[in-house]
Amino acid sequence: MDRLNFVKNGVLRLPPGFRFHPTDEELVVQYLRRKIFACPLPASIIPDFDVCKSDPWDLPGDSDQERYFFSTREAKYPNGNRSNRATGSGYWKATGIDKQIVASRGTNQVVGMKKTLVFYRGKPPHGSRTDWIMHEYRLVSTETDTKNSTQSSGENWVLCRIFLKKRGTKNEEEVTKSNSRLDALEKTGPVFYDFLAKEKKIRADLNLAPALSSSGSSGVTEISCHEPDDLEDSTSCSSLSSFRMKLH
Repeated sequence: MDRLNFVKNGVLRLPPGFRFHPTDEELVVQYLRRKIFACPLPASIIPDFDVCKSDPWDLPGDSDQERYFFSTREAKYPNGNRSNRATGSGYWKATGIDKQIVASRGTNQVVGMKKTLVFYRGKPPHGSRTDWIMHEYRLVSTETDTKNSTQSSGENWVLCRIFLKKRGTKNEEEVTKSNSRLDALEKTGPVFYDFLAKEKKIRADLNLAPALSSSGSSGVTEISCHEPDDLEDSTSCSSLSSFRMKLH
């Protein structure tokens, strides 16, 4: 049975409805390792291309999608391990530290390393940063130290994933809206709210007088003689009436 080949003229062309979204482990184990040791690949889906021979926007394929390439590393110096990542218009610069790729099954074996690079226009060290990102995958041997353990049989082969970082995410839009509201408040000045306005309106609608404080009271208490609930006051009023009748 013939192997599936989705690469035509160096460009990946998948049938409608198909997507290529491999994990880091799959890229290293199923593709890069097989490429290095000349084993059959699951499918001919990643073309060979020297990514440093062209600027990222000129690489084969759709620049709006992630693009994958098998590439070789060119030494920057004859007796050094640093790679030459200069292109026609700029250069790829590594950022952060390399990430270990660990096998999902077994004994947490480190199978590869992942380096993140950013493309800069111009000449170092005065280049201008762009939104082009590259993930460079290299194989790691299980027999030697992970730092200097690239397989000697294919030490120059790496697998590259290149894409254009998209801006204008949801979080950035929310921050922009928040900053706009703050700018509007600074222009209009502070706003004061009368939290007692609602209570004043209710009192006005019900014709209620405000409660008298103890400091404003006159100290005179009026006693009504017609309150049936106050027995003591009723008795006092009856005694006063009887006293007035005797005087007459």
